[in-house]
Amino acid sequence: MKKIRSHFLVFFALLLPAWSMAQFSLNVSVNVAPPELPVYDQPPIPGDGYVWTPGFWAWSGDDQDYYWVPGTWISAPQPGFLWTPGYWGFNNGAYLWNGGYWGTVVGFYGGVNYGYGYGGNGYEGGYWRDNHLYYNRSVTNINNVHITNVYNKTVINNVTVNHVSYNGGGGGIQARPSEAQMAAAHEHHIDATSEQRQQVTLARSNPSLRASQNHGRPPIAATSRPGSFSGAGVVGARQAGGPVHQNEAAHNTPAQRNAPVERRSAPVQHNEMPEQRAVQRNDAPRTEAAPRVENQPRPAPPQPAQHPAPHPEQHAPEHDDHDHH
Repeated sequence: MKKIRSHFLVFFALLLPAWSMAQFSLNVSVNVAPPELPVYDQPPIPGDGYVWTPGFWAWSGDDQDYYWVPGTWISAPQPGFLWTPGYWGFNNGAYLWNGGYWGTVVGFYGGVNYGYGYGGNGYEGGYWRDNHLYYNRSVTNINNVHITNVYNKTVINNVTVNHVSYNGGGGGIQARPSEAQMAAAHEHHIDATSEQRQQVTLARSNPSLRASQNHGRPPIAATSRPGSFSGAGVVGARQAGGPVHQNEAAHNTPAQRNAPVERRSAPVQHNEMPEQRAVQRNDAPRTEAAPRVENQPRPAPPQPAQHPAPHPEQHAPEHDDHDHH
């Protein structure tokens, strides 16, 4: 068994290619591959102005184990800001954690398909306009509250469908940042909020979220609110993304990660992970609270710099009592 290393050294960035060194601060290095991402439903949004932050595998040096940090809805630290998720990247025999951040542009997150708008490149779950966040109903679970600033946009995942949770190395995702993502790395950022840090702290102290115990299928996969690990709004994983190999070597080239994975193009409901299926939805905003008509082509709405800017829906308040647990 190879010795597991856990470092908390920012200068570890010197071992990375220039694009990684410029874009992220690095604080954890491990020679055990993170498990694949579990499959879970997105819990309902608590209210307007919240941004989805996907779950991820974090490393506990004390326990020498990965633990799952549940995805959750976070109130944006200020209008106009979106979340760029962190990701694991393989380099020079180690898996390095690249921390997430808030910014006006979603930057590079390793090409990892976290789902619910984070398909590996940018964010398709919503965009800001005039200090209001407009939500894409095609990939966002917002049926429980009355939010009128919504739209429908077709989102197609032209990527191999898998649950791989890291970039680089044998079996890892081979995506590299674009010039625009490189430029985004130099813009003004805000670190994870206190609510996000609380989510990590609670996850680390919960033994059931350790990969060695849940085998890649955490019982608390996502929460409607940060820090609420029980009661309404808590969602468990429907299945593990793949087998958990507790002591894989650092180069990590297991057959499970290198096996061909089929491509899919079937529709996905807003409360399913887009990495399982591609989303086929209509793009135009509706004018009343009526059921959506799927797979019917419509003109794309006018767009601002980052995203389409369709007019907000004008309809009567929606009442949806469906439970998405």
